[in-house]
Amino acid sequence: MALGGFVALNALAYRHAYAMLHFTSGSTRTDKPEHLSLGQKIKVLFLGVELPRPRSDMPPSVVGPACRSLTFPGTNGIRLGAWYFPAPASNPLVILFHGYAGEKTGMVPMAKAFVDMGFSVLLVDFRGSGDSSESYTTLGFLEAEDVAAAVRYAGQSLPHSRLVLYGTSMGAAAVLRGVARQNTRPDAIIAEGVFDTMLNTVRHPFEAMGVPSFPSAQMLMFWGGFSAGFNAFDHNPVDYAARVPCPILFLHGSDDPRARLDEARRVFAAVPGAKQFREFPNMGHESSFIRYPAEWHQTVGDFLKAAGISTNL
Repeated sequence: MALGGFVALNALAYRHAYAMLHFTSGSTRTDKPEHLSLGQKIKVLFLGVELPRPRSDMPPSVVGPACRSLTFPGTNGIRLGAWYFPAPASNPLVILFHGYAGEKTGMVPMAKAFVDMGFSVLLVDFRGSGDSSESYTTLGFLEAEDVAAAVRYAGQSLPHSRLVLYGTSMGAAAVLRGVARQNTRPDAIIAEGVFDTMLNTVRHPFEAMGVPSFPSAQMLMFWGGFSAGFNAFDHNPVDYAARVPCPILFLHGSDDPRARLDEARRVFAAVPGAKQFREFPNMGHESSFIRYPAEWHQTVGDFLKAAGISTNL
């Protein structure tokens, strides 16, 4: 009886973990845990989440008339899709990376703001999303290779004077891992909504549904990594932060339930060099640009100026 229950529990954990990391077609994405009814929560606990492949019908011109679509190689035959808007070659380039279950058009508002400031921008689809190949995600672990590939491509093919990496949530984790494990060397980093450890990130949805996270979170970590080919227990931005080689700005909501404020501050504390942390009040796991555009412009502008990164505008 006990053995049968153990096997059944692991089978359920594997189904959940696989569903969280593999995109499907023709489905509707499961709502946030705190928005689910009791019946919906029970359904999710037994059947797992629905995670449709992130796509958008927006054209590149939403960034600006000169914006164009392109692809470049990632690792192991992966193709990565992106949009590129050019500014004068003497101006810096900002590469923007989206969050979990998102794609590049989620970064359009920030990209347009950088364009208005005189920057070139490159909006990248991580593997599995938008115009890129594959159909899975690893919450920033293997996506660090995509960050490194984007930086290599920019260095070889896109004229620019300085390089800024902007990542939100999973994108921020991927940027930090890219710096720590892929030897990526930007001139500055902006990390929004970053989590400290993968385990804490997996625990929080259980807590939001009022379900004990132990041992379910650990089982999801194990089977998720197994199903997608990575070590989920080795995915901890708080560790990557110790190897950040350039100025970094953290943007974070005071009420973020996904990547909690104290966890983000742990990542901030681990950075050995120049760093800034901007907390936005009454904000959850969302874009500070959308909620506080004036404050975002002031904070980001001051940070880049202090880092010695400016445009001709």
